[in-house]
Amino acid sequence: MTDTPVVLAVEDVTIDTRPAGAKPIVRNIGFTVREGETVCIVGESGSGKSVTSMAVMGLLPKDALQVTGGRILLDGEDVLQASPARMRALRASKVAMVFQEPMTALNPVKTVGAQIDEVLRLHTRLPAAERRKRVLDMMERVHLPDVEKLYARYPHQLSGGQRQRIVIAMALILRPRLLLADEPTTALDVTTQKQILHLIKELQEQEKTAVVFVTHDFGVVSEIADRIVVMNRGDLVETGTRDQILSAPQQDYTRMLVSSVPSLIPRCDPPEPKSPKVLEVIGLLKRYGNKGLMRDSSFVAAQGISFTVRKGEITGIIGESGSGKSTVARCVMRLTEPSEGAVVLNGQDIVPLANLRGVRKQVQYIFQDPYRSLNPRRTIGQSLMEGLVNYGVPEAEARRKAAETLEMVNMPAAVMNRFPHQFSGGQRQRIAIARAVVMEPDLLIADEAVSALDVTVQAQVLKLLEDIRTNTGVSILFITHDLRVAAQICNTIVVMSRGRIVEQGPARDVLAWPAHAYTKALIDAAPAPDWDFQNFRPAQKAL
Repeated sequence: MTDTPVVLAVEDVTIDTRPAGAKPIVRNIGFTVREGETVCIVGESGSGKSVTSMAVMGLLPKDALQVTGGRILLDGEDVLQASPARMRALRASKVAMVFQEPMTALNPVKTVGAQIDEVLRLHTRLPAAERRKRVLDMMERVHLPDVEKLYARYPHQLSGGQRQRIVIAMALILRPRLLLADEPTTALDVTTQKQILHLIKELQEQEKTAVVFVTHDFGVVSEIADRIVVMNRGDLVETGTRDQILSAPQQDYTRMLVSSVPSLIPRCDPPEPKSPKVLEVIGLLKRYGNKGLMRDSSFVAAQGISFTVRKGEITGIIGESGSGKSTVARCVMRLTEPSEGAVVLNGQDIVPLANLRGVRKQVQYIFQDPYRSLNPRRTIGQSLMEGLVNYGVPEAEARRKAAETLEMVNMPAAVMNRFPHQFSGGQRQRIAIARAVVMEPDLLIADEAVSALDVTVQAQVLKLLEDIRTNTGVSILFITHDLRVAAQICNTIVVMSRGRIVEQGPARDVLAWPAHAYTKALIDAAPAPDWDFQNFRPAQKAL
């Protein structure tokens, strides 16, 4: 690939705050991307990955950040010297960006067709009919179904994978020379993620587009990267080909990053059959809408769901988006009313109960996004004490318990007077876990609790959950689409597809010897299923 032209050259770029701080946040970063090449920038949160890509796009917030040194050459043109009008012309036509969260990137009050058309309307002089034809052609190229109908729909009417395809269509409709993809698959399930990665690769091969892919997921990196750039706290740590970095990383930080990727090899034993049942779900069904005599407008989100969680057991429910995982979790918590079936908690069916005060103390929920689940106007101490005080614990005792629980999740008690925005994502998730654990529940429900975290923080939170389970004996219902995470932490696996359980059993059996075709497809869709990142070598099959 050394004979192909260089599309992007980042030369000794330094990025600082405005006004300048004591130390620049990105320091002397340099790398190149050639035509048709994929370069992955990897690192933990706060490493400077996204800031660097925003600098290439000319999208740094002018009142907060500034490039204070170096050059960014796009086909030989220094974009740092370009006027605002020139940068607007370059965006979409020569460089485009796919953001992590398509619902944030898309306008909720415009149809998706109109949003793709807007790119053509602003950057070309094509008539409306020709623009519509190009938009529909592009929607078909990103493998969207029934494009005429989707053209007139709004973002909220599409699935997560379809929304991400719309964002990719917007980015590529003018055939840019460079595509910047900032964590575009982080929140997607494994099968949708595989489709999006294949799509980007397919379009790249057709157009010879240079791709900069920003991610913390080494599984994704192993699938798509030609070369890898490793960053840590604003510094470039190491660069090399994919095989060099994954098989023989030279720097300790890179070795730590790669080895933090969870293995697909199950490592937890099945629960003891004599352990008491904490949760038993029997014949659960959840139907939305109405089922009348003349017309059935109902939608069945989950049906025939039966499984057991024993004391001290971590049971994982895995499946694609829309499989019914979160619906089951919400029914167990009685945040959603089951339509049929029983949810037996410590021997009592809680479905008929009108007063749930006792249930709320026994079952606690850990949500995916701690920033949204923590009240931004309450201090950490207030959030942790609230449940205890509501159940009659004296305030002084509640404060003591909150401080002890923070120490349990490896957070100092001194942070109790701070607010959620003053913490990193990983720290906020620890606080959310502490808020659940402080109630001393019998069952924790963790709904995609680590899916948005980078690999090192994810590993820390998984170890934390295991430690809490070991120290307190709490049972955990763990909802995830990440099979690597499930393999590391779950004793038992329940596999769901389209609202039904297709397979369940000990994790070591389900993941090592899947019996159902859907489970096999999920495992095959996981990035680099045959690679053992922790030992920098191909995976050994579990015995």
